Amino acid sequence: MIAAGDATRARILAAARAFLGTPYHHQASLRGVGCDCLGLVRGVWREVHGAEPEATPPYAVHWAAHAAGETLTLAAGRHMLPVAPAARRPGDLLLFRWRDHLPAAHCAILSSPERMLHAHDGAAVCEVALSGWWLRHLAFVFSFPEVSS
Repeated sequence: MIAAGDATRARILAAARAFLGTPYHHQASLRGVGCDCLGLVRGVWREVHGAEPEATPPYAVHWAAHAAGETLTLAAGRHMLPVAPAARRPGDLLLFRWRDHLPAAHCAILSSPERMLHAHDGAAVCEVALSGWWLRHLAFVFSFPEVSS
């Protein structure tokens, strides 16, 4: 697997930005209709790579508070390439922990060195600053794979 190059990253960012304003809807992944944070990533994956690489099982809103293990992180690692957080680039997947003792449970897509696109409960998909609280809770970074020609 080869990490996303500039053309693939541009496609990832265009796909993610097309979700801007999509209302939050738990477990959904449809641009303009509804998505959650994972749904945003799933929708971008489908637009850039085609079919999702594996089925997403149903999950509760606060699943990570009761989860044992890094479910989201392990799934990302099966299909994406790990990146050192300091080496992150626009188009990379960001995973966050709500608390130090909990597994990563929130995802976003880095849109610029200081900004990210994400969905969260009660709000539409938006682009926000990656600073302060977010940087302190950033747990993992992954690169989408390069698009096959």
